Amino acid sequence: MLLSDLLHERVVKMNVRSQTKEHAIEELIDLIIEAGDLPMSLRAHAIETIHEREKIIGTGMEHGVALPHGSTDRIDSIIGALGIAPAGVNFDSIDGEPATIIVLLLIPRKSFQEHIRAMAAIARVMREEANRTALLAAKTPAEITHIIEEIEERNG
Repeated sequence: MLLSDLLHERVVKMNVRSQTKEHAIEELIDLIIEAGDLPMSLRAHAIETIHEREKIIGTGMEHGVALPHGSTDRIDSIIGALGIAPAGVNFDSIDGEPATIIVLLLIPRKSFQEHIRAMAAIARVMREEANRTALLAAKTPAEITHIIEEIEERNG
């Protein structure tokens, strides 16, 4: 699985304005709904699913990356979004740094292997500083998706 398989231009937001992780999650869920990848009828459920996961343990990683996610029986395939938050959002990260790159995932509960593959795909893209820097310097969603495709192509 590749991160580029999960994302398309309509689910990439260049300027996440939310200042809390709760609002950032809502902002990205709304983006997924606007893109037509999740029905409005599942909005509250999706938000609650991810907030419940955040209560268990924060999903802030290191180096300004957060991976808010949650599992649900109400979807059949992984749904994702990526947000760039120039001001940073506190996701209780391991290194204490605010998240400037937020990758949100909704994962079908029955798809544990897909969950692991998706997290690995994100890690492969986000682990190198040059990759994160390129994503933060991008100006458009198309540029973000192109950068991710290039990174994945280089990594084989």
